[in-house]
Amino acid sequence: MATHDVLLRLYEDDKYAVTKAMVLYLKRHVAPYERPALSKGYLLPEGAARLPGFHTCVGANDELLTIKWYKEQGIELVLGTKVISADVRRKTLLTGTGETISYKTLIIATGARALKLQEFGIQGSDASNICYLRNIDDADKLVNAMKLCPGGNAVVIGGGYIGMECAAALVTNKIRVTMVFPEKHCMGRLFTPKIAEYYENYYTSKGVTFVKGTVLTSFEKDMTGKVTAVILKDGKHLPADMVVVGIGIRANTSLFEGQLVMSMENGGIKVNGQLQTSDSSVYAVGDVAAFPIKLFDGDIRRLEHVDSARRTARHAVASILEPSKTREIDYLPFFYSRVFTLSWQFYGDNVGEVFHFGDFTSSSPRFGAYWVSKGRIAGAFLEGGSRDEYEAISVVVRRKAKVANIEELEIQGLAFAIQESQMEAPDSGLAMVGKPTYAWHATVGVVAAVSIAAIGYWYGRKRRRW
Repeated sequence: MATHDVLLRLYEDDKYAVTKAMVLYLKRHVAPYERPALSKGYLLPEGAARLPGFHTCVGANDELLTIKWYKEQGIELVLGTKVISADVRRKTLLTGTGETISYKTLIIATGARALKLQEFGIQGSDASNICYLRNIDDADKLVNAMKLCPGGNAVVIGGGYIGMECAAALVTNKIRVTMVFPEKHCMGRLFTPKIAEYYENYYTSKGVTFVKGTVLTSFEKDMTGKVTAVILKDGKHLPADMVVVGIGIRANTSLFEGQLVMSMENGGIKVNGQLQTSDSSVYAVGDVAAFPIKLFDGDIRRLEHVDSARRTARHAVASILEPSKTREIDYLPFFYSRVFTLSWQFYGDNVGEVFHFGDFTSSSPRFGAYWVSKGRIAGAFLEGGSRDEYEAISVVVRRKAKVANIEELEIQGLAFAIQESQMEAPDSGLAMVGKPTYAWHATVGVVAAVSIAAIGYWYGRKRRRW
């Protein structure tokens, strides 16, 4: 059975609710940290972010949650320890050291793992200069690989979120980049062709080459086993001093398969509006949780983003501490990215008819798109916006703002969101749960283990060695 990290953290309102029974089990030897930094500040050639000073989890009053912080709060932090099995019926967990932990309430935040090329039958994909990016060890390996090939060639496999951010980092480190992916354009799950065209042109101006509509089949290697070229399906050979792979993730559910109800469509653990699984004593949050989205009429989604991890974690804890006062989660899906001098945010769902707006030609762009379904705004994207402008597009999505004149929407553009957001909110039957969380802000109640840990909340525990 696969092994996963186990972490405990508890939040109540805007303060940490700490009990002496809290124990944090982590496979790695560092305190919990925020994953987004790994594809951004961590990969910079100069002044790079490093733990624990940057993007260790941030709590109330902007406190950095270092190892020292946990100790001061009376929380036992057990590093380098794995949970190798779980027995939901008996309410026990077994660690790699042979310790059995009994729990009353368990919060699962096992997150997700990066898909590996081996899973697609690609031989030789264990070479030392093939890199992934999911955790701090991956980031360290990637940084070291970049240092070994200044001015060299990198091939990025995958045109999604990780591929795009890693490609930008590689270019910043003065490495020539070729991106390979099977889709017609980058960020195929989110971007429209028009939006993708802008980013592809921008990346091209930075020296990135795109090879679209194909996949790799094998590698060429030297006598030491390092990759020297990537061989594509059409027979083309791409020179490579290093390879970065970003082809998706899979939720870490194996500890609980056969014990909890899974969401087959979303590949996660199915939970209700309180983030409660099919077992009433077990909750799931973050990348591993498939939960109902009120905005989408209760459709079950599994969202792979730090904002979802933060908010689902807080909601699960509220559900545990004050179940009678905690309503069903009402989450507004949110995604963002920052590369080079660009920065975009997206809210909602990319379904329906698309209407673009703004300037797609400027080197300092401000453009976006609305997705309209059944005469209402279902999703909104904005590049280059201000804080108030991003908040405006989030508001119109949250309200499912009605579009009275489709023909005028593209002409109005961002002004539509600004005007609508300034109007009194109609009674849509959806609870407004505060303003959107901006990803660059230190968020009170952050659970920054978007996919790095499983969270266990013990009212009491029993330890014994097997």
